[in-house]
Amino acid sequence: MKQVSLALAISLAISVTAQTASATVTDQDILSDHSITTQVVTNGMGLQGQRFSPLKQINQGNVKKLLPVWSFSFGGEKQRGQEAQPIVHDGVMYVTGSYSRLFAIDIKTGEELWQYDARLPDGIMPCCDVINRGAAIHGDLLYFGTLDAKLVALDRLTGKVKWSKKIGDYKAGYSITAAPTIVEGKVITGVSGGEFGIIGKIEARDAKTGELVWSRPTIEGHMGMLNGKESTMTGTKNATWPGDMWKYGGGATWLGGTYDPETRSIFYGTGNPAPWNSHLRPGDNLYSTSRIAINPDNGEIKWHYQTTPNDGWDYDGVNEVVSFNQDGKKLAATADRNGFFYVFNREEGKLVNATPFVRDITWAKSIDLKTGRPVYDDANRPGNPTASADGKKGKSVFAVPSFLGGKNWMPMAYSQETELFYVPSNEWGMEIWNEPVNYKKGAAYLGAGFTIKPLFEEYIGSLKAIDPKSGKIVWEYKNNAPLWGGVMTTAGGLVFTGTPEGYLKAFDSKTGKELWKFQTGSGIVGSPITWEQDGEQYVSVVSGWGGAVPLWGGEVAKRVKDLNQGGSVWTFKIPN
Repeated sequence: MKQVSLALAISLAISVTAQTASATVTDQDILSDHSITTQVVTNGMGLQGQRFSPLKQINQGNVKKLLPVWSFSFGGEKQRGQEAQPIVHDGVMYVTGSYSRLFAIDIKTGEELWQYDARLPDGIMPCCDVINRGAAIHGDLLYFGTLDAKLVALDRLTGKVKWSKKIGDYKAGYSITAAPTIVEGKVITGVSGGEFGIIGKIEARDAKTGELVWSRPTIEGHMGMLNGKESTMTGTKNATWPGDMWKYGGGATWLGGTYDPETRSIFYGTGNPAPWNSHLRPGDNLYSTSRIAINPDNGEIKWHYQTTPNDGWDYDGVNEVVSFNQDGKKLAATADRNGFFYVFNREEGKLVNATPFVRDITWAKSIDLKTGRPVYDDANRPGNPTASADGKKGKSVFAVPSFLGGKNWMPMAYSQETELFYVPSNEWGMEIWNEPVNYKKGAAYLGAGFTIKPLFEEYIGSLKAIDPKSGKIVWEYKNNAPLWGGVMTTAGGLVFTGTPEGYLKAFDSKTGKELWKFQTGSGIVGSPITWEQDGEQYVSVVSGWGGAVPLWGGEVAKRVKDLNQGGSVWTFKIPN
């Protein structure tokens, strides 16, 4: 009897061990996330950031039957902007909330399993609301960044802290708002804070221990790190920056990155050069407003493409780089804040095409496809304050798009079936002028003033389907308020996105026809996901109005001032 009991115990232990082992997230799980329908373990629903699901149980024919299964509230008074994309693994959803919180939720019932609240100090300085865009998962650990610029690893079963690493000095303006990326056992993260004269950087840390593997600054003149030692300088000191301006040059990597296993390249975008006043820093100001490809082994820059050299409009180049293959070519696309949609060869960064995707662009006449550089309209650069009568305010210009961008952070999607990109965009401009400014640690470092205005009375937001071959806009959905949430597309012929008015909507991926909508009670500025559980397809999205628009939007903010804040996750399926 004892022998039988012992055998049963051993068998049970082996079974439990096997289940536990299978429940951990491997490098292969992460690499295959775009094709495994029972999980979402990357930000972007795949490392390449396509946000395309092969699921088609929910489709054009039945999406109108989609109903909520459960809703989970983040609770408390900590509402504000909720810009997260959830991740799902082993029956649990992990989702971040405003003020650097992370929740674990049972995906069958919507019941909270645990909650982690970062203990934030006084004096944090997030430029664009107290948001967080999501977590990463590897092994039995979850990773996310905090508003006081720490990278935290939590036990996925209990929410207990396993390690915490300081990435930057929050008193100088550093913070982290983006979801980390896992690449070959390393946690990759960037930093926010470009409006405070910080130095952008990309860091790789050992996923188990949090120890730094390499660090790559994104402004010329700063030294990289590799295995605890200085490695190489980024660029050449003073090659494109005058004097000491490179010391406070910005280039924040605040949106996070994607990874292409075919070329083994980590793609990151870099933010605005600091200060905004471009007359103080003549030159291209590398590597600000650029897309850079990085070697995951050592952090070296393989190539770069700069979208707005000597940026004078705050046209951050951080927007996501989405890898895709077409006609036998390894390509990548990005929709820039400056209003142009770029396609380039992702092996070497050579520009293939660049076309406007918003109307009435003023800052540039076109993009020269031979040089890859914009053809500037010099009359539409804000004037030099030193040339003004009092030396305090330069000539004001009306620039399109506004500094909030033709497309801001909200991620686009690419359908492998239609071969179209679905781009959340906004049609607006701004009065902008330059002012004198000096760097001071922890203070805003702009040297500019602005007022944002809508271009059209009837709409601001515009979801566009774009053909990357031609740059042609195939269809367009217009929305009264600015679009500020992410997009997802599926093999069911659907495109999902949310609106500030509170609706999660589904569109026909080929025609743009609206097929379904649901009111979540607060504006949606998060990114939807879909997965399969027990043979059924689910859709989830985070709801909670906020982000940069109500804080920085000028006349646009007045248009959306009555929208309610919130904080919840909504999950849907078609009932049996």
